Amino acid sequence: MTAAVVPPAATAPAAQGTRRTGLLRAELHRFRARRFLQVLLLIGLVAWVVAIAIGLSHYGRATPENLAAARQQAAQVIAEAGQGYDQCVADPSRPQDQPVEATCGERPTIADLDPATFLPHPPFSLAGSSDGGIMGIGAVAALIAFVAGATWIGAEWSTRSLVALLFWEPRRLRVVATKAGVLVAGVAALGVLAQAAWLGMAGLLDAVAGDGAALPAGFWADELAIQGRAVLLTVLAGLGGFALALLIRNTAAALGVGFVYFAVVETAVRALRPAWRPWLVTNDGRATPRRRRSRPARR
Repeated sequence: MTAAVVPPAATAPAAQGTRRTGLLRAELHRFRARRFLQVLLLIGLVAWVVAIAIGLSHYGRATPENLAAARQQAAQVIAEAGQGYDQCVADPSRPQDQPVEATCGERPTIADLDPATFLPHPPFSLAGSSDGGIMGIGAVAALIAFVAGATWIGAEWSTRSLVALLFWEPRRLRVVATKAGVLVAGVAALGVLAQAAWLGMAGLLDAVAGDGAALPAGFWADELAIQGRAVLLTVLAGLGGFALALLIRNTAAALGVGFVYFAVVETAVRALRPAWRPWLVTNDGRATPRRRRSRPARR
């Protein structure tokens, strides 16, 4: 009785497929099980709850008495500004060969000042605060993603576990691509979760202390587009941290390079080359201000 010998070529494709799926499952498990990432998510959750508490303490619905006092104070400020405008126009030293608007500006009117500014607890405006809220929470998610991406591969280099992994899967590009793919999926989910957290926070503030104004036409389509940009920013930040740590092979050095770029390089470029501002990461990640249409009172 003789044993049949199976040619290695017959089992090679199946073995490679099993190794590929096994590598993906292992990396997904390692990513979910990282305690540092769990701590970051817990800190983000605590910060979200604190932000809701601060918002509820800051915003509030205006009573008729508070609104009347705010309007009176706004009218007084406009009256004082009008006196200053009249003094500027009557000033004999004002250049007479220039138009009044060039030296004194335009006469202030009550429409230039929102009475809600003078309320002790101004109402929450969903349409006016949505862009800043989306990109603000998106920036926090991008920061977490950058740290997660840097530690995701940087810890592998510092503990030499990546070297041990390459003994099992010697194809380095496949290992790095799998890790990067798992990271992209993780930080994309983080970005979507952050935007869902903002929608929940904004909905709560609007229900409890909203200004009662109707949303402009096309509001949600614009907001979803900005949220998509915020999620993309989160993914790019995670990949940036991953690439730096992979190149430098040190988590702390990668975080230091990121800090120097965002805190020093972009600040210097913004001051020395203002024309380059639209191409900076911190500027491009901000929502472009949009001119809102007039908002009739909510029914």
